[in-house]
Amino acid sequence: MSYERDDFWTTTSNKQLNFLQHVKTILKVNGRCAIVVPDNVLFEGGAGEIIRKKMLEQMNCHTLLRLPTGIFYAGGVRANVLFFDKKPARTDGKAWTEKLWIYDFRTNQHFTLKENTLTRDHLDDFVKCYNTKNILKRKETEYFHAYSYDDLIKRDRVSLDIFWLKDDSLEDIENLPPPDIIAEEIKKIWNLL
Repeated sequence: MSYERDDFWTTTSNKQLNFLQHVKTILKVNGRCAIVVPDNVLFEGGAGEIIRKKMLEQMNCHTLLRLPTGIFYAGGVRANVLFFDKKPARTDGKAWTEKLWIYDFRTNQHFTLKENTLTRDHLDDFVKCYNTKNILKRKETEYFHAYSYDDLIKRDRVSLDIFWLKDDSLEDIENLPPPDIIAEEIKKIWNLL
């Protein structure tokens, strides 16, 4: 089912994209938001591309936290936290987002709900990098990189699915799970999309 609303940027049947558009409509000017979104919101074409482009233009999308798998009840869920501020309409034609800072808390991180649970301490480095006192004075680190609006808008489908760290588990091909387990994981991920 697609929702066609005058206050949405585009019509789509994707519930996550519609929820993101809905949040945009209820947020007050200069309001701040942190919203958990699945990976497909970052790379889906069509309506997803339109929404990401409009968000970068009309909102200050300043931070993206890539979350590790294993922290939600549905195993294998790949999610992110997108931080943005709603801004008034611009008359100069410039985009509100100048830089999107991405913190990769996913690569080489392994959590489970029982044995290796995520705690607040695990997020200390992100909180330090986020720099709530002055986000204009952020510094790049191994896990925290900035991407300019111009670089983001040139990406295929305006994809925000960006990663740069090398996944150590990909190096260890000898210890991969059996193909049937890998196939089940792929099925679970595709069922979430």
